[in-house]
Amino acid sequence: MSGLWRSGAGVADLESQRLLLRQLTLADASEFSRLRYDNHAWLKPWDPTTPVGPPPSVTYRQMIRAKNQAAREGTGYSWVITLPQLHSSNPPIIGQVSVSGVQWGAARTASIGYWIDHSHAGFGLMPEACALVIDYCYGVLGLHRLEINIRPENEPSLRVVHKLGFRDEGLRRGYLHIDGQWRDHRTFALNREELDTTMLEHISERSG
Repeated sequence: MSGLWRSGAGVADLESQRLLLRQLTLADASEFSRLRYDNHAWLKPWDPTTPVGPPPSVTYRQMIRAKNQAAREGTGYSWVITLPQLHSSNPPIIGQVSVSGVQWGAARTASIGYWIDHSHAGFGLMPEACALVIDYCYGVLGLHRLEINIRPENEPSLRVVHKLGFRDEGLRRGYLHIDGQWRDHRTFALNREELDTTMLEHISERSG
């Protein structure tokens, strides 16, 4: 299992044996909206909210524009997860991985967030997708530290960070406003020098 980075407009495509991660486009509007709608109940307990009422309404086009601007400015990156081998002509979107809160300078750090369609959960696809993004962050962007913040009740996400080998840095009280309330999160992190191979190779070895 080896990663492949392909140059493209904006954020690079990331590819493994099973997955292709690419940018979300305007042409994905119907499919992406339908996927989020179908997974509303599955994702609602973990989705961010705001403490000051409903967030401002954002159109799909505005969301794409904001993501593209963040990538150009180096403040955030986002990929949708697709399954090209099972559907080579039109690979379906099955989830998303995002890198946010990028800090450069002396910190060179960022946070990773992710979600996956409920029917594709539990097959090791999310650790693989995160591994591609982690390798890109370390190998191409030159980041030093990555962290993932997870609600203690979110057992599927806890299994992802365990497989990735991120260390548990402890509990943050009321860290993020999620599903209508300030929620505690556990912070998991990994520095580049703690990884002696690529993350894709690391999770492959742990699965073997």
